[in-house]
Amino acid sequence: MIIEVSLTEIAKTTRQAAQKSAGLSTEAKNQAIEAVAQALETAAPKIIAANKLDCQIAQTNGIAKPLYNRLKMDEAKLNSAIAGLRNVSILADPVGVVQIHRELDEGLILKRMTCPLGVIGVVFEARPDAVIQISALAIKSGNGVILKGGKEATNSCQELVTAIRQGLATTSVNPDAVQLLTTREETLELLKLDKYVNLIIPRGSNSFVKFVQENTQIPVLGHAEGICHVYVDKSADIQKAVAVTVDAKTQYPAACNAVETLLVHTDIADKFLTQVFPMMEKHQVELLGDAATRKILPSAKVATEVDWATEYSDLVLSIKVVDNLESAIAHINTYGSGHTDAIVTEDREAAELFLAQIDAAGVFHNCSTRFSDGFRYGFGAEVGISTQKMPPRGPVGLEGLVTYKYQVVGDGHIAATYSGDRAQAFTHRDL
Repeated sequence: MIIEVSLTEIAKTTRQAAQKSAGLSTEAKNQAIEAVAQALETAAPKIIAANKLDCQIAQTNGIAKPLYNRLKMDEAKLNSAIAGLRNVSILADPVGVVQIHRELDEGLILKRMTCPLGVIGVVFEARPDAVIQISALAIKSGNGVILKGGKEATNSCQELVTAIRQGLATTSVNPDAVQLLTTREETLELLKLDKYVNLIIPRGSNSFVKFVQENTQIPVLGHAEGICHVYVDKSADIQKAVAVTVDAKTQYPAACNAVETLLVHTDIADKFLTQVFPMMEKHQVELLGDAATRKILPSAKVATEVDWATEYSDLVLSIKVVDNLESAIAHINTYGSGHTDAIVTEDREAAELFLAQIDAAGVFHNCSTRFSDGFRYGFGAEVGISTQKMPPRGPVGLEGLVTYKYQVVGDGHIAATYSGDRAQAFTHRDL
């Protein structure tokens, strides 16, 4: 007999589990992460088999190539995700950190302490490895998490969460701290649970993120499109520029930090584009260009206004020749999504101007946009990349999953002592 459990009850249970996790020691949380890693290794054959089934169904339904690349989880990808999981246990515990320690007066002490957010709802695309990353970060930060993966990854996500919960069952972390939803209807219901859920992290298209923001009272950590740029300045080292551009486009084109638009200074355009073209051709990258680009590369297709604002997530690259650094900055700030943008130049002054004026979470100099990643930043993993202005911004790891509370400890102190004609002064001495 199957007992139906409402999403409200699931959220309540997750909140209760999260409240207990909030008080666990670092050692207990690290032990839980290791138990999950071992459970995933044991369940690897089932997980890979479930993913193969998801991939077969998705191909039958005509899944787009970029989405298929994200969906596919072979043994190497699973092992890499488990290694990332273990890396989270090495990181410093973000909970219980004293940010402010101040004497207000003798015997009256203020502390500002970091603490978990509570329950996080994460709605993500067909990317099963995200389940492992997000669960690891939730466990380490003492939070509960309600996961909703893309429909294409349903079987994979179910096997992953089953293994994670089995691992947690042997530890101090209640398995109910990690929950999985499988239907679109549950996603809509989740957005209404502001009484139990403290943060929603939507990972998907720009329109989906906007839909979530407009249909919930829960705070939303927006991660939408990754329209990333590489600008090759007139003072660029050609070899560096070619290497950076090719890596940013081809190393993993389905990633949100892959470059989508290449901007090239007119003074260096002919020399650079003729050298980068054979490399792009080798990787079967489809090139789209403005008129100036197509004079140099006649085989490039016409780039339209739509292309400058498109995230291809595939082996497609739009190219534009610009007159100066200021034009490059203006283009990026007009069409970019605030994710990650890079400049290749040997001119330090130009680089500093670019880094200062580009409005993005990640601004890079002489390196690939593919470095915009929680694991590569040393965060262990990430729940997503935030393109919003308010913190957390960029790859969101452990530090983005905690807030803080103020603790004040006295000895019978009352506010009346510090007001009126004979008010006693505060000492306000940092300890």
